[in-house]
Amino acid sequence: MNKISETKASAGAAKGKRQPAEAKLAELKYRLLEISDLMAAEALLDWDQSTYMPGGGAPARARQSATLSRLAHEKSVDPALGDLLDALAPYGAGLPYESDEASLIRVARRDFEKAIKLPSDYVVRASELRSASYNAWTRARPGNDFVSMVPFLEKAVDLSREYAGFFAPYQHVADPLIDAADEGMTTVAIRSLFAELRRELIPLVRAISAQPMTGDDCLHGSFSEQEQLEFSLAVVKRFGYDLERGRLDKTHHPFCTKFSSGDVRITTRVDENYFGDALFSTMHESGHALYEQGVAAAFEGTPLGSGTSAGVHESQSRLWENVVGRSRVFWEHFFPALRDAFPDQFRQIGFETFYRAINKVQRSLIRTDADEVTYNLHIMMRFDLELDLLEGHLRVKDLPEAWRARMQADLGLAPTDDRDGCLQDVHWYAGSVGGGFQSYTIGNILSAQFYAVALASNPDIPREIAKGEFGTLHGWLQKQLYQHGRKFCPTELVMRATGGPMSTAPYLAYLRSKYGELYRLPTADQAS
Repeated sequence: MNKISETKASAGAAKGKRQPAEAKLAELKYRLLEISDLMAAEALLDWDQSTYMPGGGAPARARQSATLSRLAHEKSVDPALGDLLDALAPYGAGLPYESDEASLIRVARRDFEKAIKLPSDYVVRASELRSASYNAWTRARPGNDFVSMVPFLEKAVDLSREYAGFFAPYQHVADPLIDAADEGMTTVAIRSLFAELRRELIPLVRAISAQPMTGDDCLHGSFSEQEQLEFSLAVVKRFGYDLERGRLDKTHHPFCTKFSSGDVRITTRVDENYFGDALFSTMHESGHALYEQGVAAAFEGTPLGSGTSAGVHESQSRLWENVVGRSRVFWEHFFPALRDAFPDQFRQIGFETFYRAINKVQRSLIRTDADEVTYNLHIMMRFDLELDLLEGHLRVKDLPEAWRARMQADLGLAPTDDRDGCLQDVHWYAGSVGGGFQSYTIGNILSAQFYAVALASNPDIPREIAKGEFGTLHGWLQKQLYQHGRKFCPTELVMRATGGPMSTAPYLAYLRSKYGELYRLPTADQAS
């Protein structure tokens, strides 16, 4: 056989090897798309329950959601899917690690190995509890009725322990729950991170509290719901939120949800007597939505088609809400527009008064209302309480008193009722306890770290923001984070984007700089 014939024969053999792999890959994508469609349908039911569903639909909704969860889980653990992943493993191993196909096979395998550890009956029970508990919570919180939620919360603790048991052995019962949200993180790692941050935050909170209190009276008054929604939507459209692929609705507890790359929705809440709720909630959720709208279209319907972790996701909501949305340069552009939108409320208010009001530091009862400096203390408290619940050191019925005691110890104030205490967050009343709160602090830390690197690469970003332009920042985030979806695990993504591991240093520097200027705190040189 001559060389030309040998070359043709080799090419034909290679093609023959590729064709089966390509066919298997196509079958894998088809199977994953079916799972994705079922999960999207369930998410749509959840969105409807949180926005427009009448209360009478709750019992059937729990059943419907459970059915979709069961069907999606059955397809997720189908042995044929496992066989397909086994067959594709050599093919994926021969591809570059960063390639889309290798990443899909790798992430799909990881998801499959987790899914097969969960029995279908557990998935159904968890889904039923999530829907029923959420519906009960929407009535219990306004009614200050913690007693009615005790059975739901007890079941949530039991189910969370049961979930952890499927992933034994583990070092701590919360580890599998934490890993489900923030892959690679553990209870030990979170405790260490929180201890490091707490050492720096407590003195900062004390130093600020010793200064004269900044007022926020200008944020209280009468603000039309429709005008608040219109202003909020105008802001997030400037950020880059695409309304051709999204929408804004009202809910009890704001969230973002994705049904497809062409349908990423956000929700908010409105207080007609307080200006801050709708705007900052909408900016927060738009950060999540920008991330999801930015995932590469090629990942549609696959496990790669969403954000890599809850913590990285939260970094985007906190970046757009706080690092950008509460910055001085942002309001240099938007404050005149705010005055035009609400002339009776803000025409006589000076820029500095407003800027200080939206960045007021004050110990408060409500996590979602907390300022940037005290916010993480709320998270640390919840993290510790859920560990106590999971470990069995705290009974559910004793949670209100434990909550009040910890609030008093950490923030120097305690709620007089459960509505503003242990009923305020939906997380534990959505069917699971553990792994749901650490992501917020991880997000705060990463928000400053990502922004610092974006700024180093593009020093003109602040000047652009002062002109109401966000394209450079959005573009950097799109390139470094959004487009990758779940191709890379959180630690890999952070390393790729910033050149180093997650670090509290940029976040602490951001807080000291911003609030040191606002509250005229001495710098390190002055203090020494």
